[in-house]
Amino acid sequence: MSIIKSYKDLLIWQKGNKIVFLTYTLVQFFPNEELYALSSQVKRAAISISSNIAEGFGRNSDKSFRYFLDISRGSLFELETQLILAKELGFIKEENLFEEILNLIEEESKMINAFCKSLKD
Repeated sequence: MSIIKSYKDLLIWQKGNKIVFLTYTLVQFFPNEELYALSSQVKRAAISISSNIAEGFGRNSDKSFRYFLDISRGSLFELETQLILAKELGFIKEENLFEEILNLIEEESKMINAFCKSLKD
């Protein structure tokens, strides 16, 4: 971790933020009655991804960082599940955007796994 000066330099944090931005775009098309329900949950799960990466980096120990990366990975799967449910409920109209986010979630998960392995035990 010593060569990385900021969590903002981490590709996993950058990709996490991209997922947030695209998710917010997708959720804009959800029905209004979902504003405080699934829409809100989806946004919170997305935000949690890069937020936990940043918090883990700030803890300044590989063990703590790994713990927060695990939480971030959990948020990825939570987001994926919520988006699949939204799709099945007919809330998702932007199919290409939906697929792009699912692909980014898969990439992010693999990147977090690899990054975890690079940290000291």
